Amino acid sequence: MPADMPPKALLDVRDLRVSFPARGQMIPIVDGVSFTLNHQEILGLVGESGSGKSVTALALMGLIDTPGVQVTGSVCFRGQELVGIPQKKLRRLRGKEIAMIFQDPMTAFTPVYTIGWQIDEQIRAHERVSRKQARARTVKLLGDMGVPDPERTANRYPHQLSGGLRQRAMIAMALSCNPSLLIADEPTTALDVTVQAQILELIRSLRDTHHSSILLITHDMGVVAETCDNTMVLYSGRVAEYGPTSALFVSPSHPYTAGLLASIPPLDGPRPLRLPAIAGSPPLPQNRPIGCAFAPRCQYAHTACTTALPPYVQTGPDHFAACVLPQEGKPLPPRLSDATAQEHLRP
Repeated sequence: MPADMPPKALLDVRDLRVSFPARGQMIPIVDGVSFTLNHQEILGLVGESGSGKSVTALALMGLIDTPGVQVTGSVCFRGQELVGIPQKKLRRLRGKEIAMIFQDPMTAFTPVYTIGWQIDEQIRAHERVSRKQARARTVKLLGDMGVPDPERTANRYPHQLSGGLRQRAMIAMALSCNPSLLIADEPTTALDVTVQAQILELIRSLRDTHHSSILLITHDMGVVAETCDNTMVLYSGRVAEYGPTSALFVSPSHPYTAGLLASIPPLDGPRPLRLPAIAGSPPLPQNRPIGCAFAPRCQYAHTACTTALPPYVQTGPDHFAACVLPQEGKPLPPRLSDATAQEHLRP
C-alpha cells in the first residue's frame, strides 16, 4: 500500500524500515513497508522465507533489541506512535493492547513453569487481580480455546502438551488481557492438517468473540484464502501487492503474486504432474538489484524494471501493486480462473 494513503485504522504503518548492521553498512531487511489494519479486520501478510514477515511483526511489537539495528518510519497504534517510544511504555502495551502468537510455543513458554502459572502472571502483570481471580480467568480462557479439562491442563508444563494444545494455550495467553491487536506469526507451522484447520477456525472466531484485529503471517496462500479479508504480499522486504483477498486471488496484479497462486494445486479435477514454479531464488538483502527486486526472476521484466523502483499502482478498489505492467497498460500475467480461485476462497 502506498505510504501516502490516509489513515483510517487501528494500526497505521508508514514506510517501516528495519536495517541490520553487516560489514560496515546497514542492510534493510524490511524496506519501506506501509499498510493499515482496521478494527476487527484480518490482514494476511504472506511471502516466502526470508521476505521480512517475522521481522515486520517483531518491529511492530518493539521486540527487536539486537545492538545496532535501526527501526525507522512510523507505527501508529490508536493514534500513538510506537517507533522510538521508551521500552517501559511499550511493555504496558504488549500483552494488554497488542499480543503475539509465536511460531513455536515451546520457545514462547518458559519450560520450568506450568502453563497456568505463566498465563496467570501475564494477567497479573497488567491488571490488579488476585491469584485466585487470575487462575479462574486462565481456566476459562483455556476452556474457551478448546483445551480439554482446562483446570488440569493449567497445572501441566509445556513439554507435557501436544503441539496443538500448546498452540491453543499460546492463544489463550495472548488473549488473557483481551488485546485489540493480535499478531499471529505462522500459527499453524508444524501442526498436522486437522489441527491446522482447528487453529485457523479458532483464530477466525476471535474477531467476533474478542473483537480483535488480526495480522496473520504465513507463507501459505491457502491459509490466506481461508482466513483473511485483505492480503499483503511481501517480496525481499518490500510490498509487492496489497488488496482484498478475493480480488487478489481472482485478479493478481503482480507477477510474483500470480506465480504464488499458480503453484496452488487444484482442489478438484486431475492433478498436474508438476506444479508451475517461479524460476530462481530471492536476492539476499545486501544484493538486491537496482529497481524491482523480482525483475531477475520475472518473465515480463524490461528496462524500466531494472532502472528504478516500481511505483505503487492502483489496479482496483483498495488494490495496489508495485509493478510497471498495470501502469503501462500491458497484459497482466496469467492468473487463476475465477472458478479455480473460488475453490480456495472461504465462502
